[in-house]
Amino acid sequence: MHEMAIAEGILDIAVKTAVSHGAAKVTGVKVLAGELTGIVPEALEFGFSALAAGTVADGAQLSICMVPLTGRCRDCGRESRVDKYRFVCGSCNSYAVEIVSGRELKVESVEVE
Repeated sequence: MHEMAIAEGILDIAVKTAVSHGAAKVTGVKVLAGELTGIVPEALEFGFSALAAGTVADGAQLSICMVPLTGRCRDCGRESRVDKYRFVCGSCNSYAVEIVSGRELKVESVEVE
């Protein structure tokens, strides 16, 4: 369950953000997670909640925005969603597809008070 390690990193960022802004509490954290990360949102939420207990982020709302896996064909330039990890262009059947999005894993924002 790699979500627990990821939750620990998210919590670390949230707590450091609160401290650097002189805030007493973290109320929310927004995370962007690409489809390729393999994150199970429910597991990440559970891990974050468990780790946040007793910290300034206790009770903070973790919002996870899943980013779809998208590719661009280097031959025809078409951009489209990659389904079932099949990196083949739907227009020209080329295998020269590069990832445009779906690898993201970042804390987009931290809400404090």
